[in-house]
Amino acid sequence: MTEKEHQRYRARAKVIKALGHPTRLFLVDQIAHEEKCVCELTQLVGADMSTVSKHLAILREAGIVEDEKRGLQVFYRLRVPCILNLFTCVEGVLKADAKAQAAAAR
Repeated sequence: MTEKEHQRYRARAKVIKALGHPTRLFLVDQIAHEEKCVCELTQLVGADMSTVSKHLAILREAGIVEDEKRGLQVFYRLRVPCILNLFTCVEGVLKADAKAQAAAAR
């Protein structure tokens, strides 16, 4: 593997790793179709603001979300909505796995 390829795979892994937590997947789902402020996301997650902010920072550092400060509030939106295609693919894998398990159980 060349150094350029290695860097590309490392960058991909960073994005995938950022999505590797249930709360972060939930946050991406929540802002998939409309931006939300941290206060709204905190209520939806049911965690304290600092925890939600840390999750959002990881998503932001990975390039998945972007933020915009408006007055005292910070709003988040997807930077690249195509990330939802990954979610669709993951759901396809889960359905195929469930189908295979059901067939094996018969």
